[in-house]
Amino acid sequence: AGVPALVQEQNSYAGVTNKLLASKVKKVCVAYENMERFFGDKVILTGNPVREEITQIDGKKEQALKHFGLDNQKRTVLIIGGSLGARTVNNAMEDNFDNIRNRQDIQYLWQCGKLYHEEFQAKQTSQLPNVHLTKFIDRMDLAYAMADVVISRAGATSISELCLVGKSTILVPSPNVAEDHQTKNAMALVEKEAAILVRDAEASEKMILTAQSVLDNPNQQLELSANIKKLGKTNAAEVIAREVLGLVKS
Repeated sequence: AGVPALVQEQNSYAGVTNKLLASKVKKVCVAYENMERFFGDKVILTGNPVREEITQIDGKKEQALKHFGLDNQKRTVLIIGGSLGARTVNNAMEDNFDNIRNRQDIQYLWQCGKLYHEEFQAKQTSQLPNVHLTKFIDRMDLAYAMADVVISRAGATSISELCLVGKSTILVPSPNVAEDHQTKNAMALVEKEAAILVRDAEASEKMILTAQSVLDNPNQQLELSANIKKLGKTNAAEVIAREVLGLVKS
């Protein structure tokens, strides 16, 4: 119809739909570098829009610890599997009962998802004094504020949030997504030494031990935090909106 158009690709690998649309649109807003291989000179690096309040974490650590009822003398691992939860991540927590119990200097805020809450609430890991199980986190700003290490799936929005809050991160990509795009998202960070990848099939073996290892290595923790922070793109929604308005006026 000749109407100027713009699309946004949130992942580090172009999906089929956006590949097809690319020849028809004027601009493609992306969240990762090196996307020219898919979209040519139409690319604008904007980042992904995230809710601003989620990334406003400065000065909130003490408030966060009180909100979740956690110990301010212990280091904290935040485990997030999405609102529905992630079976592999939850199983890895249960499979590491001994590793978690034997390190009482580390505590865990474990968001298991509403699909799995009843099941894992009845299991032994959730009964440990250094584990706080919850099906959903309504104050992600506070969760990020108190986290020393974050374990997360590698969805585009989650990664964008983690880059903005600058937390040492272990990514466990879901293998059950189109074109394995979560692994590609994770590798975009791993290649810049901005995150650690634990593959889904290895989560029970490596996920918790990797988090403990990062906490035991302050230099690595600081390096991961600094490198992921460099990748954060602020004001993505505003930048994309300006590009849209620019097309309207052109």
